[in-house]
Amino acid sequence: MNNTNRQFDEVIDICRSVFIDKSKDYGPTWRILRPESVTDQLLIKANRIRSLEVKRESKVGEGIFPEFISIVNYGIMALIQKELGYSDSIDLSNKEALDLYNKHIKATTELMYAKNHDYDEAWRSMRISSYTDLILVKIYRIKEIENNKGLVVASEGVEGNYADIVNYALFGLIKLHFGEE
Repeated sequence: MNNTNRQFDEVIDICRSVFIDKSKDYGPTWRILRPESVTDQLLIKANRIRSLEVKRESKVGEGIFPEFISIVNYGIMALIQKELGYSDSIDLSNKEALDLYNKHIKATTELMYAKNHDYDEAWRSMRISSYTDLILVKIYRIKEIENNKGLVVASEGVEGNYADIVNYALFGLIKLHFGEE
């Protein structure tokens, strides 16, 4: 389990580093995105991964690894947006955005650690393409919940789905970065 925690920490550090670098370039301009727009960004990234998995070639030079990083970061942005609501202006500093990022990545990974304990690292025997498919299922569930104005009868809300998306993407990053064990 210590190896798993170390691997999670390492891929989270990679994702956080990209978030910080993009914040230096753009600031937290993503704050203006409405929830549906963040969900659509996640859909675009997941569809691209699936396309690359099926076609086995990229015409723009970026592969699956950076797309999983984007899914982690957009998933965390989505959780921040759910907490704060979207804004009509850039209302956070880079430091405030990073503090919120750290808060939500910590909560998300704590959930993963608890589930990982209960499921006994079953994710390690899964294929990366299964993570992609599960991410897409979660995105389509979120879209249905958004279309129903957030009302659910018997399922978790969008926050749980966003957290699962982040964790599936982290699983994919671990497998891509460290290889199969």
